[in-house]
Amino acid sequence: MIDEIEQAPAQLRQAVSGLSSAQLDTRYRDWTIRQIAYHLADSHVNSYVRFKLTLTEDNPTIKPYKEGLWSALDDARHGDIEIALQLFDAIHARWLPSLRQMTPEQFARTFFHPESGESLSLDVALGYYAWHGRHHIGQILWLRNQHQF
Repeated sequence: MIDEIEQAPAQLRQAVSGLSSAQLDTRYRDWTIRQIAYHLADSHVNSYVRFKLTLTEDNPTIKPYKEGLWSALDDARHGDIEIALQLFDAIHARWLPSLRQMTPEQFARTFFHPESGESLSLDVALGYYAWHGRHHIGQILWLRNQHQF
């Protein structure tokens, strides 16, 4: 799963490579390709913070965020795609050394998610974020294939 997290920035860059601004505004359900890229960066920044909190506190309560509202903000709707890509690159570059050095005991540490009312271990969270990157990059690739761009 850590390898998947590591590969996600390059895969996202490849998925959006060469797309025009108009193509970046192609919709997949409620979000455009641009918004998906911004969402990935926002989401993985939140995950990074959740991991750090969990490694330094006992079962911390994390702060949920309204991802749909974040994606509706002007930066995600109209921002330069390179900014989202740079943030995604940077957060992974910062997160990966920690992930690679974590022990099984650290992966077993938990955080409390107030929306679900459950405590989740970092190994479960890692699996979710590995899936999360594949899922959204897959949406972009599907759109490229459907629109042949």
